[in-house]
Amino acid sequence: MRKFRMAMGLSQKTVAAKLQTQGLDIHEKIVSEMELGKYSIRISVLLALAEIYRTPIEEFFADLDQYAPDER
Repeated sequence: MRKFRMAMGLSQKTVAAKLQTQGLDIHEKIVSEMELGKYSIRISVLLALAEIYRTPIEEFFADLDQYAPDER
């Protein structure tokens, strides 16, 4: 998530504010936890983030292959 935020030149505080204007109760601390993988993100938040970051939602999952179990 951080790479998308940074690509848009947004602070965590700004992202939280944008999410709040969409009626989502997300604060700066939660944005940080999402970026660290410590917060389970609701679908509604993912959809809002895709809009804020102007990216298809599938892009959020593009790097997950690195976490796949080894197929030996």
